[in-house]
Parts: sequence; structure tokens; C-alpha cells
Amino acid sequence: MADGWNTDTGEAVYRSQDVVKNLKIKVRIERVTSTAALSQHFQQQVLSQQEGGDIELKTLSSPAQKGDNEDEVVVGWQEKIFSQYEMELFQTEAVCQTPLDRQYHKEVKALIKAKSRRSRRIFTYTDHDRYTNCLPLHQLEHTDLLTTTKTGPTFLAERMATVKNRRQERRTMDSSIPKTRIINWEPTEEFVRTSRVVNNAMQTMHIMGDLGPPGRLGQKENECLLITIKTDGHGTIVVKPDFNKGREPYRIVAEGENREIWRLTFENVSKSMKPEEKNKEQNMYKDLYVRHKEFLSGLVGQDFEMPPAGTLRYLMNGEIVSAQGFEYDNLYIHFFLELPNNWSSLPSQSLSEVTQTCRTKSLEKEDVAFFSYPFTFEALYMKQKDGEEGIPQWPVIYFKVLSLDFWQRYRTEGYGYLLFPATPGKHTMTCHTWRPVQTGTVSAMKRFFIGGSAELEDDSYVRTPGTFKGDRLSRFGFCTVTTGSVTFNLHCIQQARAFVDAAVLKRRRQKVFEHLGGFSQQGAVCNILGKKKQKIHLTSKPLCTEILEV
Repeated sequence: MADGWNTDTGEAVYRSQDVVKNLKIKVRIERVTSTAALSQHFQQQVLSQQEGGDIELKTLSSPAQKGDNEDEVVVGWQEKIFSQYEMELFQTEAVCQTPLDRQYHKEVKALIKAKSRRSRRIFTYTDHDRYTNCLPLHQLEHTDLLTTTKTGPTFLAERMATVKNRRQERRTMDSSIPKTRIINWEPTEEFVRTSRVVNNAMQTMHIMGDLGPPGRLGQKENECLLITIKTDGHGTIVVKPDFNKGREPYRIVAEGENREIWRLTFENVSKSMKPEEKNKEQNMYKDLYVRHKEFLSGLVGQDFEMPPAGTLRYLMNGEIVSAQGFEYDNLYIHFFLELPNNWSSLPSQSLSEVTQTCRTKSLEKEDVAFFSYPFTFEALYMKQKDGEEGIPQWPVIYFKVLSLDFWQRYRTEGYGYLLFPATPGKHTMTCHTWRPVQTGTVSAMKRFFIGGSAELEDDSYVRTPGTFKGDRLSRFGFCTVTTGSVTFNLHCIQQARAFVDAAVLKRRRQKVFEHLGGFSQQGAVCNILGKKKQKIHLTSKPLCTEILEV
């Protein structure tokens, strides 16, 4: 506060569950200088010296009417109160060009006939008035609400002042979006100033004041913006400045030679709800939410779609986050899913995808390409038949990183693979890659000048291929070089009937395949070792018998 005045002229944001049409604001303006203050000062002196003085009160008293030095009115949301200028303007039917002007003409005629004008100095501009769009910028430049620092309108305020008109002018004749140049890669400064503006659907209302001297009301240069109210229709109400709430009034300095000072106070006088009505409304909302929840439950259903017995459904929602550490720019990734034995996928499931081409940016001395490429894989695991041996395998995602330059030359930057996580939940995994190289300088020059490099005929060769049936896989003499790394975000879900049965029976099992019929990797290993031990025992028994017979 400064000298008894409220200097906090910033906007305040409120949230309300009630409809905005119930908003009521009591506005009061009062002149504190000029003839009114001077007459009050002399009146006090005369009253104190009335016994011995010869001063006449008639020469010092102001013959002004009630609305000349003060005015008070209760304003509702989007309630139209005409100014003296509008009262004179809309009296003539010839100046009415729009249906709204003709409606105002009828209302002004009715007010003049009934002599029921509510206010002489306070009036409003509603959201439908022609002045509402351009008024805030104009008035902020010429209105001197007392603030600690003199601030001008910002760039955003200037653009928002005409955003509605500009949007209408840019709209095509058929109200369609232009098909050409949807993205402007080299925007000019003028394009930035006219296009990059946030356009929220806000309804606006301005409460104005006519601060002209008595007898000269209705002049546009004496109009002053007092209060601005905005709402988005979803319960958000923005008021600038904030309600007084018992604090000091706002100070307004009028334009002109006299620089008269006015006092502004306004409060929220909306009718409060009675406790019975408030409880009734809350119960109605609760009932509405319950009905909506029941409706959504009816659409979704109570039972999840369960896989067949002895089947595990594995759903992975993944994201290729980034790739870093590679030699060339403009990277893209080609990846595919390999399903081991006893795994299957839906017929409509695509098992191979390619990302977009992504440029790299320098980040902590590393060239990083951020893909943010989402993908989804769904696979089903069927329980192995009794008598089958082997350890169950998880699906594998094989991927290779490639680069594409300006001349459409592509190069293989690295190979890698990713195993499906054995546990559900979120996993962040970084996979390192390598690529094959050929000895000598010819291969390096070919890669640099014309693109292309040594490639794998089978991408699954980065690990033991699923089709390999031999005892040993030799990579002796195979030359490789370490390249970069690729980061994945994985969100995994596992679903099986055995999980529900285990929850009912309160059995705590740690591995997925244990729920699918008591088969686990550890159990499989023990089963295989037991069978091998039994075979060794059977083959060694005849030999021991022959030795004993000898």
C-alpha cells in the first residue's frame, strides 16, 4: 500500500462450480479532488467559525447532482449498462446497422421512456460489443491506475487484443485448412508476430467509468477502463484488478488538465447458496458421478478377457527413446521381433517396424538422436507338452541402426538386440551395438565416399540365432567395431489364468513359468540333470555287472 491506496492491480484467478451468470459485482467510484473536496474543506471551516464569520455557504457549496461526484451500481455478468455516449448514439435508428444495434435502440428507447437509467458514470461493454476486442490495449495505454512501476502492454497483450479479428480474416472461404505449406520451416519475424499466439475461447466483459466533468459526460476521451472480467466457460474466472475485500480502494487519475483523482472500490456481492441448497447440489453431483461410473462400467464390463488355460499373454508397450555415439547423422532404426518355440502372435500383429529419420544434437559432448518412437508387441506363450525338454526362451527384438545422408547414401551404424524382460513393470534398458568391418582402407573409403558397408545376412547373428542347431557357434576371425548405444523404455504386462488361481490360493511364486504349470527354468535344469544322471546310472550298471562277473 502507498499513501492509503491499493497498488496491487494484477489480475486474480478464481475457480467456481457455479454458473457464471450468477456473478454480481458492486462497483463504486467517488471523486476525491476538484470542486467537491474544496467545498467540503470550506464547509468544515465555516461550520467551525459560524458564530463570528460572515462567509456565505451558498458560494462554496457545489450544486452538483448525486451522480456527478460519486456513482454506485451492481453489475451482473454480461449485463449491458449504457453510457451517455451510447444513449445519445442509439437514439437514432438510422445509425443501427446490425441486429445488436437495433436491439440496443429498443432498449435505449425504453430507458428514456421509463426514466429508469441505473447509472450515469458507470457502464459496461459486453463480449458482443464492437469495442470489446480492441478496448483493453487502448485503455491500458491511457489509464493511470496507481502502480509502483509504470508498465506498458506486452507483446502478447498486443497480439491478443486483435486475435479474434485476425482469426476471422485468415479463415478461408470454405472454412477449410490450407493444404499447402502446413509447416513453415523458415518463419519470418512478421509471421511469428501474427501467428504464434495462444487463442483461448474466453468471454470478456469490461466495466467502464465516465470520468468527465459534470455537464460534459459522453465524450470518448473521458472513458476509463475500471474492471476486466474474463471466463472460459469451465469455471475459471479472471478479474483484473482483484476485489478490494476490505482493503484500501484503487486510485484512478483521469486524463485532462485537472488530473482529477477518483476512488474505485468493488466487491463480489453474488448471492450465497443456502446450506440446504448446497447439500442438495452436492448430493445431485454425487448421484450424477455414480450414474456415470455405472454407465462406464457397463460399457467396459466386469471381467477381463482371459487367455486360455496354460497360456501366458505378454503385452509390451515400448518406446525407442534415443540413440547416441554413432559416427554419422540422420539416423533411423529398423527392428523386428523373433518368437522362439512355443511362442505365437496375433495374425494382424506387425513384427517389423522402421522409425523416422532423426537428426542428432550435441548433449554433454555426445551426439544424441531423440526418436521417441512408440511400438507395441503382443505375444502368447503356450505351455510345453509333457516329455519335451529344453529351457523356455523369451522373445528377442533385433535392431540395426542406419544413417542416411543428403545424397541418399545409407550406412549401417550398428547391430544390437533386446530380450523381453522376465518381470512385468517399467524397464529402461540401454543396448550397446557393434558393426562388422573389413580389413584395409578400401572398405573405409567406400563407406565414406559412396556409402554402404559390410552387413550381416542374418540380423540374428548378433546373438545365438534361434535356428542354430549345432553344438558350438564359432565367430573366430570375425572383425567388429563397437559403435553407439540405443535406449529403450519398456512397459510390460503379463496375463495368465494361473496368476488368478495363485492369488486365490495365496501361493507365492516368483517366476512366470512356475504359474504356467509348475515349469520353471530352474526346474527344467534340474529335470534335465536328473534325466542325464539316470541315463549314466543305467549305462554304467551293465559295465559294473561285467566287472563283477570277471
